[in-house]
Amino acid sequence: MRHRSDPSSTTSLVKYVLVGLIALLGLACLYCGSFFAPGSRRSDDEDGSDAVFGGFIPNHDPEDLLEDQEHNPEVPKSIPICDLRFSELIPCLDRNLIYQLKLKPNLVLMEHYERHCPPPERRYNCLVPPPIGYKIPIRWPASRDEVWKANIPHTHLAQEKSDQNWMVVNGEKINFPGGGTHFHDGADKYIIALAKMLKSPGDKLYNGGNIRTVLDVGCGVASFGAYLLSHSIIAMSLAPNDVHENQIQFALERGVPATLGVLATKRLPYPSRSFELAHCSRCRIDWLQRDGILLLELDRLLRPGGYFVYSSPEAYAQDPENRRIWNAMSNLLRRMCWKVVAKHDQTVIWAKPLTNSCYSKREPGTLPRLCSSEDEPDATWNVPMKACISPYSAKMHKEKGSGLVPWPQRLTAAPPRLEEIGVSPEEFQEDTSIWHFRVVGYWKQMKSVIQKDSIRNVMDMNSNLGGFAAALSDKDVWVMNVAPVTTSARLKIIYDRGLIGTVHDWCEAFSTYPRTYDLLHAWTVFSDIAEHGCGAEDLLIEMDRILRPDGFVIIRDKPSVINYIRKFVTALSWDGWVSEVEPRIDALASTEERVLIARKRLGDEGIMTM
Repeated sequence: MRHRSDPSSTTSLVKYVLVGLIALLGLACLYCGSFFAPGSRRSDDEDGSDAVFGGFIPNHDPEDLLEDQEHNPEVPKSIPICDLRFSELIPCLDRNLIYQLKLKPNLVLMEHYERHCPPPERRYNCLVPPPIGYKIPIRWPASRDEVWKANIPHTHLAQEKSDQNWMVVNGEKINFPGGGTHFHDGADKYIIALAKMLKSPGDKLYNGGNIRTVLDVGCGVASFGAYLLSHSIIAMSLAPNDVHENQIQFALERGVPATLGVLATKRLPYPSRSFELAHCSRCRIDWLQRDGILLLELDRLLRPGGYFVYSSPEAYAQDPENRRIWNAMSNLLRRMCWKVVAKHDQTVIWAKPLTNSCYSKREPGTLPRLCSSEDEPDATWNVPMKACISPYSAKMHKEKGSGLVPWPQRLTAAPPRLEEIGVSPEEFQEDTSIWHFRVVGYWKQMKSVIQKDSIRNVMDMNSNLGGFAAALSDKDVWVMNVAPVTTSARLKIIYDRGLIGTVHDWCEAFSTYPRTYDLLHAWTVFSDIAEHGCGAEDLLIEMDRILRPDGFVIIRDKPSVINYIRKFVTALSWDGWVSEVEPRIDALASTEERVLIARKRLGDEGIMTM
């Protein structure tokens, strides 16, 4: 706000008064800014209240907050909107936070691209706004090839990768021709070429349903994963929030399965033996660093006999430096017992051994060593990578493989690793049946408002055995199955079913851009975090951050939890459509449950529909 001084006024008294007023206004603005700005929550010990919500007392059991439902001071009438500059906020991948907290990550090891979450007193207590001109995303399958430029107003990749056919700006839209750094002619032709290299029947990389889950590291805008979907293959497309910071944002806007992540110092949040194939197309990763620790992480993640597809100059260029890297990498992989199964032009494909036999034949003292029996290969949340080979279990070694049936039969077949988590095949089948019934009920509940192709990106925030995702197999959606840290061992069953997912702690923000999911399903998630002293309010704001305008939340929990959350629906603008029912009690419900389904409104300003 500008203050004009009277040019005719010459007395010093007036000047002093004006200066004093300006200083006073400045201090007031500074106070308000610190009071409401994202990341500046006052600590709980100041007065027990929250800077933005004005009275939230964190970590209370929802049942305690229901005693005075009509005059509950804990529930706000509205929640502040963040400044527009936070429209792409990812709280745990905010590099500004690293500088503000004076952290010293190892830049050489890419540690600054790993998760660094704000402490409780610096959490964001406002709703992340969409960019100006935001439109409801183009729907799948058209979205594979085009998105609204207004939704992701970043075109630097179009110029930077113009010779590689990544993306093209076309008026109000950004088009994706399907190119990549090493497949300029299109991902579809590249996929067929890989199938031919592996001699897959009918030149189908699918290989009769035996290649289903793929890890694409350094995925760019995920065109490889986008074109794999038509081959009944699902890829976890992975890239960091680096100098090409909007890659994953573009992928998710397209409706392609993708997530933010980096091969750095910690294990990726996926269990061992999750993928049939790992892919790196000029992903700019130094695979030789730290005794090959990054290749050993891929080794942990690949199934017996799994493939590593590597398209890079090191595979074909003849200059001395590339030959040096190639020779060192080949030597390392040979000591890891991997074998070259195909090599053509710029691409080489290695395969992991099917059993542990090769390891026992190595010379004593050969590196990399085998991991100790105490190491848990499925432990991933904040677990450092280890420069050792994870040997197969005795059962996998004996059976010479994972024992999985081909896709799509594996979606409903009880996988062998069920016994590792103490679940019987009968319990697995019952879980599948119950979730089918539950999902049918959800869709009936939403029948009056759900439109064809309006849901594409789905997240199950407590995936259990993957029954919710399996029940959606007849719909044209993909599901990010999230296993809470306390039940992370169950994520291996998700992958064994031919689905994808990740481990996460819902007391923290999720590693994704804002507005990336059309539907969030939260079964007992709020009850679970309350047991760990985490606030429902923080989780609601985080859910709003990652939920697209016009998207849905399905919250299934105890009646007391639903009663409490219901109070926030208007403040969150989740009142575009609301429905609440009491479902029948089934074998998965340990207590009475209620289901709340709410739709996020498009917003009052700056949001446009198609």
